[in-house]
Amino acid sequence: MTIEFVLLSIAAYLLGSVPAAYLVAKWSRGIDIRQYGTGNVGASNVLSVTSKWLAIPVIIFDIGKGASAIWIAQLLGLGAAEQVTVGIITVIGHNWPVFLRFQGGRGIFTTLGVITMFSPWLGLIILVIAWSLAPFRQLALGVLLALASVPIFSWFLPQPLDIEERLPITLGFVALLLVALAKRLVLSRTPLSQSVPPGQLFINRLLFDRDIRDRKAWLEAKKPQETEELRKG
Repeated sequence: MTIEFVLLSIAAYLLGSVPAAYLVAKWSRGIDIRQYGTGNVGASNVLSVTSKWLAIPVIIFDIGKGASAIWIAQLLGLGAAEQVTVGIITVIGHNWPVFLRFQGGRGIFTTLGVITMFSPWLGLIILVIAWSLAPFRQLALGVLLALASVPIFSWFLPQPLDIEERLPITLGFVALLLVALAKRLVLSRTPLSQSVPPGQLFINRLLFDRDIRDRKAWLEAKKPQETEELRKG
């Protein structure tokens, strides 16, 4: 373990912890994004609570966090295992940011930035699979399928990555999937899910990234009238 890797890992966590969604909502609407919509500190919640024009810079910044961490690791000449570790740490910073008392987002766009730096084709695969279910209001399920498919594609596709060490990168992608699942599953129950059986709660969170099946009720659970006013803005 080199000093460059240690310092970059610390910097990657701090970079990942910069909550673009929180800052954009705070500066533009004067609100705490964690108290609206799904409560996630991410671009999708900014989109649902405010507008696409505010969500776009959040998306760009979040992707950039993951991509820049890998880019710097490559510039420093770190090995494949160290590079992907830095990427994972950046996503962890986004999901559990020190600046927001560890209440962050889902890290999907930051994960996309990390994966794309290893292979743009894999980044494209994530977008295609995830958004193929968006018209059916099943984006969370699409994201799960996309992240689960990336390790498979990275291992079996002929030369999908422009690196020699394929195994540590594939294992790193598995770790990114586990980080995403941990963020979905390891949460306290909400008032809406107090009566939901544990097994059903697990399925709801795993597949739909929410505690209940009713998407509309889930999105409108936190101050729906104020949220509509914010969107009009």
